[in-house]
Formats: sequence, structure tokens, C-alpha cells
Amino acid sequence: MKKIIYSLFLILFVLANLNAQTKWIADKSHSKIQFNVTHMVISEVAGMFKSFDINVQSSKDDFSDANIDFTADVASIYTDNDRRDAHLKSDDFFNAEKFPKMIFKGKSFKKIEGNNFKLTGDLTIRDITKEVTLDVVYNGTVQAWGKTVAGFKIKGAINRFDYNLKWNTLLEAGGAMVAKTVYINIDLELQKL
Repeated sequence: MKKIIYSLFLILFVLANLNAQTKWIADKSHSKIQFNVTHMVISEVAGMFKSFDINVQSSKDDFSDANIDFTADVASIYTDNDRRDAHLKSDDFFNAEKFPKMIFKGKSFKKIEGNNFKLTGDLTIRDITKEVTLDVVYNGTVQAWGKTVAGFKIKGAINRFDYNLKWNTLLEAGGAMVAKTVYINIDLELQKL
């Protein structure tokens, strides 16, 4: 009888661990949340969010069942120009005082082919939430200095007008001072907890 109880306990333990979610957090010193937008039709302005949190849970080694949540502090926006940063934090764009967080809640992380995935989720900027899909390349997982580390490259684009970031000035020659399409570029290194 003891052997049966022990065997049942062992089976339940193994099954529980098979479905256990592994938690991962961003290594912020090796991760960047960046964006680019066309300026005056002829050049690009790059920026980033210096303060952010990314949490990932997955039970599979290839992350194909990953649950991904992301927040960025809007006031941490940085474009290497103090006046522009202040304008981006104002009500013309993000209104960092009233809407201090940009939030992404993952809904699915689907493997497409090889190490290529599609990440779909709800992105909230200001008080508007829209579904977005981003392209992800999973660069692999390594063991380094006693830690398990995984790397990703994430790209996508959003229409800033969809999120009420509608400040716009037209140029004399035509075209907008700031384009409506914002390109997202994320370099992400995760550490296993």
C-alpha cells in the first residue's frame, strides 16, 4: 500500500511540474524599448523608454506558450532632446501626468517558423486600448554566470493617431512634421527566476 501511495505522489509531483510556469524578468541593463518615427518626411527620430518592466511566464523551453506583460513609465521617454521629451510628455502626445503608464497585455505568442513568432496583445496608450501584433525572433537561451538567459528581438509598427497622439503640423511643401507610423524596436534579454 505504501508503494502505491508513493507512486501516486510521484506521478502527481511530475504532472504538477510539467505544467509549472517558469517566470522570467527583463535584464534591464541588456534590454532596450526603442521607437523610431519619420520627421519632416526626410529623416527619423529615435527614442526609448528608460523605465519599464517586462514579465514573462512559460512552461515550454521554446516559449511557444509564453504569457507576456509589459509596462513603461511614459515620463521616462528619452529622445536626446529635452524640449522634444517635454513635448512628448505633454497632452499633445502621451500626457504622462494623467496617463503615466503604457501597458501591453499579451494574448498569444504563436510560433510561425523556426525561431520566428507572432506576439499579439492589447496595447494601452493614454486611455485607448488596441490589439497589436508584433514580429519576434527568439535568439535562444544560454547559461551564463549561473543564470539562464534568453534573448529576443521584437519589431512592429503602430499608428499613433489610433492612440490619440494626434499633435500634427503640416509642412509648407506637404507632408506631416511627424509621421503617423511609429516603428517599435525592442531588444530583450530575459533572466529566469
